[in-house]
Amino acid sequence: MNIALGIIFSFLVIAILLSIQAKKGKDMSLEQWSVGGRGFGGILIFLLLAGEIFTTFTFLGAAGWAYRSGVAAYYVLCYLVLSFVFSYFLLPPIWRYGQKHKLVSQSDFFASKYNSPFLGVLVTLVGVMAMVPYLMLQFKGLGIIVSETSYGSISPTTAIWIGAVSLTVYVMISGIHGSARTAIIKDFMILVVVLFLGIYIPFHYHGGIQPMFEAVNVANPGLLTFPEKGLSLSWFISTVLITVLGVHLWPHSITAVFSAKSENIFRKNAAVLPLYTLIMVFVFFVGYTAILQVPGLEGAEADLSLLRLLIKTFDPWIVGFIGAAGLLTALVPGSMLLMTSATLLSKNVYKVFVPSATEAHVAKVAKMLVPVITLIALSLTLSGSNTLSNLLLVGLSTVTQLFPACFFSLLTKQFVNKYGAILGLVCGVLATFYMTLTNTTIGTLFPDLPQAFKDLNSGIIALLINVTVMLVVSFATRKAVAKNDQALVEEASVRFK
Repeated sequence: MNIALGIIFSFLVIAILLSIQAKKGKDMSLEQWSVGGRGFGGILIFLLLAGEIFTTFTFLGAAGWAYRSGVAAYYVLCYLVLSFVFSYFLLPPIWRYGQKHKLVSQSDFFASKYNSPFLGVLVTLVGVMAMVPYLMLQFKGLGIIVSETSYGSISPTTAIWIGAVSLTVYVMISGIHGSARTAIIKDFMILVVVLFLGIYIPFHYHGGIQPMFEAVNVANPGLLTFPEKGLSLSWFISTVLITVLGVHLWPHSITAVFSAKSENIFRKNAAVLPLYTLIMVFVFFVGYTAILQVPGLEGAEADLSLLRLLIKTFDPWIVGFIGAAGLLTALVPGSMLLMTSATLLSKNVYKVFVPSATEAHVAKVAKMLVPVITLIALSLTLSGSNTLSNLLLVGLSTVTQLFPACFFSLLTKQFVNKYGAILGLVCGVLATFYMTLTNTTIGTLFPDLPQAFKDLNSGIIALLINVTVMLVVSFATRKAVAKNDQALVEEASVRFK
């Protein structure tokens, strides 16, 4: 075992020990395991929400985007900055409602808002389907980090298995408490690593950041400007806007929201997190430098650009420290994804069909589901070849379909009913899957449109279908719903008498 790999595994052991320590003195009920007893303060919520910024995608995929697609990579930076501004308005009302009704999951929120357990089941299935590609991203990132920093002594498949087993044990032991503790170490390490690499690498190879851009522009003319078609400016703007709507509707993000002890935490974080997100620019600098220093990486291999450049530049012990930071960027969000998926399936699917199940039994089922979900994501990871950026976009496109039902539920006068929410969500998700699987774009559907319209993110179509069906169905069924509600009120009054 080389020194780099030894350092990485040492940090993995430390993270697992932290998870064991985190559970001490707690009864580990479902509420403790999944939302930390709703007692997390501003710093821990900041770190859990920041987990959406620094994942393995940021560490590897963002550099790969810059290496492969140039200026198009900045969509990641833009949507994250805007999403935290948006969170100032979106998250406090969700937290208030969750606090009032003692909710522990995203599906609880939808089921309660629309008074429909079936909608809760549907939201659970959609949420888990969206999180599986995101979990695959973490596994794939873990495999890349461990395999590359082992200098080829460990295969990517073996590395992914090691990471998956470690992540499963980590989650089953402590739930969100372990994630919160590890996030403290992870964010400090990744902050130091990203700033160091983003400044040192361009100066080491090009003498500065401006000379780096000049060298890239000479070697690859047009890479630093938007093309006239494809990943054009209209694609960029539409992708940013659509992604902003969905990024806080990841089920594990809502879990982090419910774990807070005050709604003011979100407003304070909304003022700081956009600035914190700007650190990602330094990851792009590494990706741009790698274009000339480790040329020839095609397709999914572009995700290796950052690590290949590090191995070329630094001694093994520095590579090990940087690799350990990358490991933690997979461990924290990966643990939240696994834990949230298991909680959703146990509480919002199993509990619905087995209403007699006690909370202790539901909590046990949630922990039993963790290895099952791991194996599913693991098998898909090993059989697939998607780039990290594609995996993220698939998950985001799916979870964004939850936004319309969420938005309409927060209005003072809720005119969208459960039938509209259910059918709108189903149609939107089906449209998303169809366009993803068939590579359908606005350009293929409407070839005669101007190029700017053809390049728009095809998620717009799925979102428009979702909203249209939701409003039409809600309008068509409003009388039936009102009549049914009146009948329920009369029945309740009779029983009361």
